[in-house]
Amino acid sequence: MTAYLTRTIRQAGIVLAFAVSFSALSATQSFAYSSEARQMCTGDAFRLCSDEIPNISKITACMMKKRASLSTGCRAVMDRDLAQKSNKVAAQ
Repeated sequence: MTAYLTRTIRQAGIVLAFAVSFSALSATQSFAYSSEARQMCTGDAFRLCSDEIPNISKITACMMKKRASLSTGCRAVMDRDLAQKSNKVAAQ
């Protein structure tokens, strides 16, 4: 295979793994990302936490640890989603 094809296949695999990770994460009760969060944060996850893909808990921990480096949109969406989760837990 050519280097280009190999790189394309590898990138497609990473994208797929990341999408599956966030989909599985949104199905859990511990921390659910909205589709908007997936859209806003995918680039940040690849840029800051690509070594952790596809481990969901490690991606989440990495994104929280590197919160200061997140894009403005991603940080805002994550903060909103965390606040909504906190409100749901407090209401129970």
